[in-house]
Amino acid sequence: MIVLGGGVNGCGVARDCAMRGLRVLLLERADFGVGASGNSSGMIHGGIRYMLSDRKVTALACKDSGYIQRIAPHLLFRIPFLMPFASKRDGATLAERATWYATEVYVGTYDQYQPLKRGKPSTRLSAEDLYTLEPGLRPGLSGAVTLDEWGIDAFRLCTLNALDAEARGAEVRTWTEARELLRGPGRVEGVRFRDVLTGEEGEARAPVVFNATGAWSPGLARRNGAKVPMRPGKGVHLTLDRRYSNYGVICSAVDGRQMFLMPHESESIVGTTDDDYYGDPDDLEATNDEVEYLLEGAASLVPGVRAARVTRAWCGLRTTIHAYGPNEDALSREHQLHDGAADGLAGLLSFVGGKLASYRAQAEEATDRILSLLARPRGTCRTHEVPLPGGDEVLDPARLAEGGLVAAPVAARLVYRHGSRAREVLRLVEDDPRLGLVLCRDEGILAAEVVHCARHEKVRRLQDLRRRCRVGLGACAGVDCARIAAQLAGRELGWDADRIRAELADLLDQGWRERRAVLDRAQLAQEELVRGATGLLEVPW
Repeated sequence: MIVLGGGVNGCGVARDCAMRGLRVLLLERADFGVGASGNSSGMIHGGIRYMLSDRKVTALACKDSGYIQRIAPHLLFRIPFLMPFASKRDGATLAERATWYATEVYVGTYDQYQPLKRGKPSTRLSAEDLYTLEPGLRPGLSGAVTLDEWGIDAFRLCTLNALDAEARGAEVRTWTEARELLRGPGRVEGVRFRDVLTGEEGEARAPVVFNATGAWSPGLARRNGAKVPMRPGKGVHLTLDRRYSNYGVICSAVDGRQMFLMPHESESIVGTTDDDYYGDPDDLEATNDEVEYLLEGAASLVPGVRAARVTRAWCGLRTTIHAYGPNEDALSREHQLHDGAADGLAGLLSFVGGKLASYRAQAEEATDRILSLLARPRGTCRTHEVPLPGGDEVLDPARLAEGGLVAAPVAARLVYRHGSRAREVLRLVEDDPRLGLVLCRDEGILAAEVVHCARHEKVRRLQDLRRRCRVGLGACAGVDCARIAAQLAGRELGWDADRIRAELADLLDQGWRERRAVLDRAQLAQEELVRGATGLLEVPW
């Protein structure tokens, strides 16, 4: 079977199908996770906001969160959330008191799902407790309740699923576009593809094509005479240059939409918008208005956010199930599988909707369906038991740093991104001490890590390293790491000097597209530094 799309659903299905004995070809027109998966909020969470309207979505996400923690324990981290109350109990109106009690009951009901994802139960905080935990909140709050969620690097989640699928016999091709479907009488018979880097063209034939191309799915289907109903929603996030707090804060935008400010790895994230989007998925950028909308909402509870440096604004398209009438944030987060048989394309299966947190269960359901289409026995799904690459052992970063090859903070970042495979990265340093150079002080990127990713993680472009080990994604926007990483990758992948310069320019352009909507004050000065430093630095490598 053929999988189109290297997001979390495509990679998850490729892994499950390969584990169950199918021959698999995965085609991704760019790199793993470049669409909705990598541009999500980066949380494997239960989705408390969907609990009233989509209880099944919340239950499935919480259950799958527990499984993801089992197969990739190194890749998740706890994010405790605070949900503050603005009104005081004493002297509060009946409506204000009702809001207090309703929220406590609502969050208390969510506690029923916490054991599924190893979450801690909610706690009611007094005003004193609240300001002790987070003194940066605006004055006048009367308390809060807590939630417990999990963060993740979604780019690496996609990559690890793809690498595991390949290790089990799948053929995985990035930067390879499916140009059209090959058709027979009433059904799909394969795809015609083109490698966008080399120009190589080819055909692959299979009785089932799984279309997991996200916001590009309707266009692909339309070009081949089929329909994939979808209502894409644009979600914008902001990144702050540091961990503003150790707690996430749930707040409200000016229009009443729920949003958040949360710590995520070494940064903070503000999110998110939810607006219908009818444009080209390849031409997606945040606007100044969207940036201000998010900052205003976060500052309504955490005023100091206005003084923080916003390093980038990034966005993706939710592939929400189509419904006419409801507001965008009221649309269901359920998922659907569309069978192309109704359009004369039997064997074409398209995925719509769903959540990052439920990807593994969604992939299991899709694989069951694929095996049915192939008239094959389902066998046993084991994706919830078998660790992803690096997930077989939880290393202690402090122990890893005892050998003196790297400092403890760098070891911690290595273990987070690579799990047990951090040892393989450090073996490169043992063989060549120069590779112990820390390229990015913000992200703890080692030269050895760039070499390891280039050799073992299907890197074909320099920008792929943004997603493998965060080259150019730190607060310095690449001043520390971009140029050296380009030369290291070029040495590993056989690039000449012109190709290295082109890849470096492309990497910086990727960052510029995310930074230009937030250029003001300190960030404007940082941008000038980026332009100057990355063009002038000479690296004696």
